[in-house]
Amino acid sequence: MQNVTGLSGNPTSPTNLHIIIKVCVVVPFFTIFLFCIVLMLYIFASNRHFMDSTRYILFAFMLVNDALVMLSSVLLFLLAIGQSRFPIVFCAPLLFFSTASFLNTPLILATMSLERYVAIMYPLQCPPAWRSDRVWIILLCLWLISCVLPTVDFSIAEARPGVDVLSTPVYCNPVVLNSSPVQISFKVYLNGLFFGAVAVIILSTYIKILLETKKMRQDRASVNKAMHTVLLHGFQLLLCLMAFTNPITERLLLLNAYLLPGDIYFFTFFCFCLIPRFLSPLIYGWRDKSLRDHMRKVTFCCSYSLRTRCMLKPSRF
Repeated sequence: MQNVTGLSGNPTSPTNLHIIIKVCVVVPFFTIFLFCIVLMLYIFASNRHFMDSTRYILFAFMLVNDALVMLSSVLLFLLAIGQSRFPIVFCAPLLFFSTASFLNTPLILATMSLERYVAIMYPLQCPPAWRSDRVWIILLCLWLISCVLPTVDFSIAEARPGVDVLSTPVYCNPVVLNSSPVQISFKVYLNGLFFGAVAVIILSTYIKILLETKKMRQDRASVNKAMHTVLLHGFQLLLCLMAFTNPITERLLLLNAYLLPGDIYFFTFFCFCLIPRFLSPLIYGWRDKSLRDHMRKVTFCCSYSLRTRCMLKPSRF
């Protein structure tokens, strides 16, 4: 993440005012997102039939992963805002965790698409690996795969002259650990291969389900629903890929826009990193009728409970 701006000694300076505005935009935005995620996870935990479905288990796993991505992104943003510095030994785990959780999202989307394909192709006899009591093995494999890139990336990192990993304070920024040309090339090629493979999986499952609809004369409604779900996963992948356009957009805006670099970095961070992560799980969750009905019910019950407590609370006057 780029350093969005610096701090000034005068608390009323325009620079500090910009910092306050940015924090007041990001923190409430993240709070609303976290509330929605916690609400959906609470619904999953309190309704057993959700956790008996492989599809909903994968969706719950995606919610947890997106929450972790948003948490690490906002934390890195706040560290950049405050210009906090600490040794690489403390910064590296945060950057590793942020990269791994970011790469985990397209893997989850590909797995969810494959699950819809398996549900259509094998409606009566689900393969053992896709049963709800064994899907955790698949989820563990996804985490292991997503950790490969940051592990190799950090292992080929070159030591920076004059920087001690244990004691020299640095800004917690990906540039700190991705400074060599070998690392940059490795990351670009592997990211392209990574997301390209996921796109092929989603596209191929969509085509196979589309072909299956022409063969089936009955239960076409469930097949069409599965096809639309896979198509939605493709849209979610596009939202995820928007983060890769961030550096290109930043460079174009820096060359052509008459804005401060800190404001441009914040704009691209908010529009291409936070908003897609915010929309992706909410669109998928709100599309599901069963989950949507439970969300409305829980929200209504919570608001009714709060109003009742306020009415029963004794007045001090």
